[in-house]
Amino acid sequence: MIKRNILSSIKETLTKYPIIALTGPRQSGKTTFLKNELSDFKYVNLEDPELRAFVNRDPKGFLESYPGKVIIDEAQHASALFSYLQVIVDDKREMGQFILSGSQNFQLMEKITQSLAGRVALFRLFPFDFSEMVGGEIFTDDTLKLMSKGFYPAIYDRSIDPDRYYSDYISTYVKRDVAQLVNLKDDRTFTNFIKLCAARAGHLVNFSLLARDAGISHSTARNWINILETSYIVTLIPPYFKNYNQRLIKSPKLYFYDCGLLAHLLGYRNGNISKADAAWGHLFENMMVAEMIKQNAHLCQYRDFYFWRDSQGHEIDLLYTENGILHLFEIKSSSTIQQNMFKEFDYFERIATSEVRENTLVYGGANDQKRTDYFVKSWMSPENDFT
Repeated sequence: MIKRNILSSIKETLTKYPIIALTGPRQSGKTTFLKNELSDFKYVNLEDPELRAFVNRDPKGFLESYPGKVIIDEAQHASALFSYLQVIVDDKREMGQFILSGSQNFQLMEKITQSLAGRVALFRLFPFDFSEMVGGEIFTDDTLKLMSKGFYPAIYDRSIDPDRYYSDYISTYVKRDVAQLVNLKDDRTFTNFIKLCAARAGHLVNFSLLARDAGISHSTARNWINILETSYIVTLIPPYFKNYNQRLIKSPKLYFYDCGLLAHLLGYRNGNISKADAAWGHLFENMMVAEMIKQNAHLCQYRDFYFWRDSQGHEIDLLYTENGILHLFEIKSSSTIQQNMFKEFDYFERIATSEVRENTLVYGGANDQKRTDYFVKSWMSPENDFT
């Protein structure tokens, strides 16, 4: 089994919090991880209809049946459970008593915030990141293959055809998760909406245009984007608002957490992606932004990511601040380093003279470099740490 980078942080946190909650996309490997890596916990899954009926009928009796350390998977199915958990952990004051997990993240987080605020440490497990794949000896430096196959564990564990997997994933997601959050009159409308989002990956989000193209209202488009976010299908990167005396773009940028799903939604089949395709640069950028987000979550780095863009079109693809340093990233799919790849860094330097900066170019080639004003990192950097 491939080791997940989040394990050490979870084990440490279990000594400091009575409850931890593990969320993430459906089929990102949460259940496999919990059952195999935390085997000293009793595992119960509330997808079991008998257990679900038991806990909802008699939550106190259910918890008394598991007096030791217990993992409660698909915990969102038991509304009555959370108040009893609060009483138990406040009474016993023991650390590492419960682990909660679930695939319907919106419902799970809603119940946690209502009853367990301050008692729960939150973790997110995404599909494999690069370093996990390297450790499991399944990483490939073939960007075309990696981008079309994506990072969901089942594709690798069970050798599932990616096209079949993502088709089933979308159907299951719409029918199971979305249908429980909104009243969909037509599954096809929402599926079409996801595809329209895929066409905008790596771009600014204009909700009015997105709603128009999908044939839905502006408020519905915003609501559906929120559902995709809480389900960890897409993420919106907000703009960095420090002015520098420029007119700034204030719309967020949209990315998918998994580029295999993105490629499938864009209509690429059987790995038939070419570097000559118009979408190639956006697919590559999406893959690298998602990789940084996954590293941030799995290593518990707690960084908030932004992008910066002004009304003249100057843009920094990704940035975060840490210890007074502004870390800037440009992402280029080209395998050849060219001087014009650094022009946005140079422009930003001229307008943000008071900032302490670290400039990193992530590109599609194979060699890392350290230049006077820039770090250059291969997309398959040996350390697989881009931040």
